Amino acid sequence: MIDRVESALEKIRPFLIADGGDVKVLEVTKDMVVKLELVGACETCPMSPMTMKAGVEEAIKREIPEIKSVVAVNVEPA
Repeated sequence: MIDRVESALEKIRPFLIADGGDVKVLEVTKDMVVKLELVGACETCPMSPMTMKAGVEEAIKREIPEIKSVVAVNVEPA
């Protein structure tokens, strides 16, 4: 499952990297929650909660509909 998540992230990763950030997949829980860590500029960016919802979570759920939610362990929810 982590390989599928990584594959979905490859579609948006260039945009994160262009802004000096990236995302690291930590785990996919048994209840289908993806836990991520935003790194680089994404860690401190005030737009990170929106990036998580509108970018990262959307990209993952589009490719893997069985994923229930996507959370960043180091970002407050939007």
